Amino acid sequence: MLSKKLFQKPKNDLENPGRSTKESHPSVPDELCLSCPKCKNILFVSDLAEEYSTCPKCGHLFRMNARQRISMIADDKSFVEHDRDMHSVNVLDFPGYENKLKHAVLNSRETEGVVCGNCTIGSYPCCLFVMESGFMMGSMGSVVGEKITRLFEYATKHSLPVIGYTVSGGARMQEGILSLMQMAKTSGAVKRHSDAGNLYVTFLTDPTTGGVSASFAMEGDIILAEPGALIGFAGPRVIEQTIRQKLPEGFQRAEFLQEKGFVDAIVERPQQKEYLTQILALHTPFVHKDEREEASADGSL
Repeated sequence: MLSKKLFQKPKNDLENPGRSTKESHPSVPDELCLSCPKCKNILFVSDLAEEYSTCPKCGHLFRMNARQRISMIADDKSFVEHDRDMHSVNVLDFPGYENKLKHAVLNSRETEGVVCGNCTIGSYPCCLFVMESGFMMGSMGSVVGEKITRLFEYATKHSLPVIGYTVSGGARMQEGILSLMQMAKTSGAVKRHSDAGNLYVTFLTDPTTGGVSASFAMEGDIILAEPGALIGFAGPRVIEQTIRQKLPEGFQRAEFLQEKGFVDAIVERPQQKEYLTQILALHTPFVHKDEREEASADGSL
């Protein structure tokens, strides 16, 4: 006897009612693509890295970690890190601070909120510090202040300019007055570096606020900023709630500060290395390039 299903057309697998709708969507790893928060376009992470973490559609600046910035600015394999093993401890027994520090290390893969060292930029020797937003939003604790202070002391001893990239939510509240003391300590180191006739250039990125903006971030001989960076002491919402007035459009953004004379220039990421190279060239005594590279290699310059 013939089967009733003999001439029945087999169903396509896509027509299977029992098929999970979840399986019908392609599986794309989260680390492969991301969405631009401004224009909502989907971007490949690899393409974004080639564009200096800048959205090619709308120009939105994604945050860069400290290592990415060092790679973007310093000459290849020229960066020598200082004080990498320094890390914070819970001196005041602040509840939960140890766990926050552990999570910060895991999230950022850094031991603290700033990376310091010396390098060359366009073959010009200098000291460089870059704050790490992934480590408790670059908050300034005792170790951050100590590392920056030591870097300035090293730069003063060796007559080197300092380039500093800032990103911070301010002083680290878990360290109380010890954190606030870093404002005076770093400012003193900047002053001694300046009194010795050395150059200090700060690059303000989004956001630079609180105790960092009230100390070493705004003490540079030349102050540069990235487009649209939020720069100030208290945030705009806090100010509006305090004075009960609506703030002007773009208040505390880099463009607003440049208009008011607090920022010297706003520089796009692709031009930052060349811009810093020109500044270092103008403020470095003339030395033939071959002699400069040789002196830099043996540490005499």
